[in-house]
Amino acid sequence: MADTALPTYFLSHGGGPWPWMLEQYQGKYDALKVSLEDIPRQLGERRPKAVLVVTAHWEGREPLISSSAAPPMIYDYGGFPDYTYEIQYGAPGSPQVAARVQQLLNGAGIAAQLDPERGYDHGTFSAMQPIYPAADVPVVQLSLKQGLDPAEHMAIGRALAPLRSEGVLIIGSGLSYHNLRQFGPAGAAASHQFDAWLRQTMALPPAQRTAQLVEWERAPAARTAHPREEHLLPLMVAMGAAEGDAAAIVYHEDAFMGSLAVSSFRFG
Repeated sequence: MADTALPTYFLSHGGGPWPWMLEQYQGKYDALKVSLEDIPRQLGERRPKAVLVVTAHWEGREPLISSSAAPPMIYDYGGFPDYTYEIQYGAPGSPQVAARVQQLLNGAGIAAQLDPERGYDHGTFSAMQPIYPAADVPVVQLSLKQGLDPAEHMAIGRALAPLRSEGVLIIGSGLSYHNLRQFGPAGAAASHQFDAWLRQTMALPPAQRTAQLVEWERAPAARTAHPREEHLLPLMVAMGAAEGDAAAIVYHEDAFMGSLAVSSFRFG
């Protein structure tokens, strides 16, 4: 990739509408907030014309692409304060970028459909709010493909690689640990084992990294860290789009929410 090509990211996006609850969380999200706010600095003068968010919170029989010019909000969480069901992240969509995403996927033999109704889910707006709080960069969302096959999602990423030189920032939004039944001390050991494996894997040469990630279920505590892997699969797309590039850790905590290990990565 040329130096002007944008990197790609896999972000651990945190829980629910956390950017609007910082006072209640009393510092628990400070490190994640700082890491997300730093992304525009990392991009420097390469301000994207749009962001493509591969969201863990959307799945289709084939990849779906949000194509509304003005996406609504989806409050896909429960048990939070009433005002969090009225928050807005007002970034425009981009029908043109959505069409380009579909073109690239179809051109690679991957059937994909536009969805003009899909709104922003919390995997998108909670990550994007700290990155572009003015909501002035268009956002398009891409779903996962049912079956959650890692190799298929890497292929989706490879097909989308040209976007990096077209000014589109690709972000995979998930969580490196996602077991809501053990989202606390009970999950500490598994999260640390899996996160250590994930960080070691990210440091491997690209071909070895790809091979390891395809077989992610063999990792220590893999199925405890991800009983269902929808929050890991956005990583496969982000990496596939920058498969030959080195990875860097852009966020890591050993005691997220008190006890969990979580990480985010940049490729390129």
